[in-house]
Amino acid sequence: MNIEEYFGRISYNKPHKDADLQTLTAIFRHHIQTIPFENLSMHCGEAIELDLQSTYNKIVRKKRGGWCLEINHLLFWALQELGYDVCILGAHSYDPAQKGYTAEINHILLKVVIKGDSYIVDAGFGGAYQTWQPLMLVSGKDQPQVPGIFRFMEDNGTWYFEKVKRKHYIPEPGDTDFPDTPELGNIRKIYRFTLEPRLIDDFQELNTYLQVSPDNILRKKSICTLQTTNGLLALVGWTLTEMKYNYMEDMDLVNITTLTDEEVEKTLKDKFDIVLENKLVP
Repeated sequence: MNIEEYFGRISYNKPHKDADLQTLTAIFRHHIQTIPFENLSMHCGEAIELDLQSTYNKIVRKKRGGWCLEINHLLFWALQELGYDVCILGAHSYDPAQKGYTAEINHILLKVVIKGDSYIVDAGFGGAYQTWQPLMLVSGKDQPQVPGIFRFMEDNGTWYFEKVKRKHYIPEPGDTDFPDTPELGNIRKIYRFTLEPRLIDDFQELNTYLQVSPDNILRKKSICTLQTTNGLLALVGWTLTEMKYNYMEDMDLVNITTLTDEEVEKTLKDKFDIVLENKLVP
């Protein structure tokens, strides 16, 4: 594994000698705009191995994406290589259908400490709840970014992560099963976590479970999302959603297209730069 090869994968060619916030922010932005959040392996018969070399080969050499366990693990490795003080944390994501947080940890994120200040760095949530910059780990402070306003709320050692939602402008409303289309309402809870450091091996069981459990969203839907310079792309099943953030004041522009099987393959190549080795069953 080679940090320069990783930089080539994320199209990053700026200086990186200082492990500072500016460099972290730049690397993070490149990472989320070149590495899709995707679970396509599950839908084309490929096993997902949770070891660094497998993840590196898949994302850096085969130019694929991955889910949180892969994307954030790769970023963890890169930041360590660059001399950052970084650790892995585990989170319970919020399930709107159940109106509560999952009982078990089902997400990983990173905490980076720079000059005594802690930042949350999470490149692996995907869709409309993906941050575009590291967030300061402070409670009750609105942190506006291009995708919207994010904030943490801390209560007795547990941190709650949420986003203030914007309205969606859909020129031609149609049926869609895009899972991140928010119902109108102001706050969207995303996940909760503690600051207990974790090891990647703590998530081996989760990695296996997510691939076999029939009732989780990642088994039910093939998902591929990528942040763009002004919004995001999301391919869920045969539905392509293109979102432009803050198209009008406090409103995101959403275009939704239903694709054929042939168009799915072409869209993965043209818009996400993904060429699969095995046939995808959306």
